[in-house]
Amino acid sequence: MAIGRRSMLTTAVAGAAALAAPRIVRAEAQRELRFIPHADLASLDPVWTTADITRNHGNMIYDLLYGLDADFQPHPQMVAGHKVENDGLTWELTLRDGLRFHDGEKVLARDCVACILRWGQRDAFGSAMMSRTDEVSAPSDRVIRIRLKKPFALVPVALAQPNCVIMPERIAKTDANAQITDPTGSGPFRFLTAERIQGSRSVYAKFDGYVPRPEGTTSFLAGPRIVHFDRVIWTFQPDPATSAAALSKGEFDWWENPPIDLVGMLRANKNLTVDVKNRMGAIGCIRFNHLYPPFDNPAIRRLVLSAVNQRDFMEAYAGAEPELFRTGVGLFTPGMPMATDAGVEAIKGRTDFDNIKQELAAAGYHGEKIVLLAATTIPSLNAESQVAGDLLRRMGFNVDYQALEWGMVVARRASKESPQKGGWNIFITNLTSFNNVFVPAQIAIRSGPSAWFGWPDAPKLEKLREAWLEAKTEEEQKRIVRDMQLQAWQDVPYVPLGLIMGPTAFSKTLTDIQMGWPVFHAVHRV
Repeated sequence: MAIGRRSMLTTAVAGAAALAAPRIVRAEAQRELRFIPHADLASLDPVWTTADITRNHGNMIYDLLYGLDADFQPHPQMVAGHKVENDGLTWELTLRDGLRFHDGEKVLARDCVACILRWGQRDAFGSAMMSRTDEVSAPSDRVIRIRLKKPFALVPVALAQPNCVIMPERIAKTDANAQITDPTGSGPFRFLTAERIQGSRSVYAKFDGYVPRPEGTTSFLAGPRIVHFDRVIWTFQPDPATSAAALSKGEFDWWENPPIDLVGMLRANKNLTVDVKNRMGAIGCIRFNHLYPPFDNPAIRRLVLSAVNQRDFMEAYAGAEPELFRTGVGLFTPGMPMATDAGVEAIKGRTDFDNIKQELAAAGYHGEKIVLLAATTIPSLNAESQVAGDLLRRMGFNVDYQALEWGMVVARRASKESPQKGGWNIFITNLTSFNNVFVPAQIAIRSGPSAWFGWPDAPKLEKLREAWLEAKTEEEQKRIVRDMQLQAWQDVPYVPLGLIMGPTAFSKTLTDIQMGWPVFHAVHRV
């Protein structure tokens, strides 16, 4: 596959012109940042979906009450500061001066309250905080008051989650299970709806009414968000060879996630920098629908777990750059404080498929069709989906492999309909962002009807998660995480497929690209 892509590059150069905006004068080009994202923007609502592309969009057009720096420490962002009273049960957050929405209206505390309440219904970390909260109120235009049932020292970390975004109250009152359509935000960029081309193009303009935090040093989502470009243009192109040619010719400035088999070629270009900026990485994931047979049966899920060989999945996508992937991966990114190797030997890579078929039959699988949603427009997911489909067939499953554009997977995985009525049994994704760092943010281990798509019933995991939230020391937290991971191999809410530390590629004319996923403040052209 890699050789085929490289051989396409010569002819793709001509096609790459279709990606570029019309030729503009050099001075205008200096004020525009041209970016190739990993997917098209299928949803505008970072509360409704966990899709990374929508998270990245949200961090452009919305601001946060707190921001996490590159070391995952929270700092006041929209708030000037906070005070904690009543033995840790009352938090009062005071908004800083000068905050405005894109429509010119002032950001008020009641806007923030509505946003916190909506976010708390959908987000894993948010639900942990809200379960410990009696009331979130706005006693004045600048003060947000949070009254807790019990002390919760993680309030700033919770409110710094990237989808706890601040929008006007009128929009934040949208049902948390419905998507917003109005992109009026509070951040340093405005979304230009009129220039949106569904399937390919999203355009952002600097918001002149945005007032950056006056003090501190910019670090990822913390500190002053200073914008150096008048416009940022995202142009999604599903063909990697065309994207590589366009970036190499200077028609684009930055490519979020070049496929691993093109990394060597891009590194050889003296005008480009190829670097890993996001040390959270991406953990591949086979996600089961726990509502319907056969994966409502934990014995069948455990059989899939036992047959997965993480190296097969990682080499299918990142084999050309083996230093960029890791196997033996559990619930969290290796090297992060909560990462553990407890029980990873349960992911055995079994190849005795005749025995597995017999065990499947004994567990209650009788050949019913399983619907696998496979994203074709994200190279890592495409590769992982193909390996998963092949593995499941060899295990004896009757696989209905549905190759779809990523936006269609995002929409369809939200359905609780049966697989026979447009639902699904499995989708393949990558767990990214703070899922791989913070226990309360790990969406894939949540349980119940309001859990992340797949809706596991795993009360023991929920109990361990609650115990972690009550733990007094890091040592106690680490012990609980080991127990949590061991329990995950019994409940199998999903199967981790290994870790990819995907690089990003950008022109050497750009500087101050932040560590973490792509953010567009601070970066400027030399």
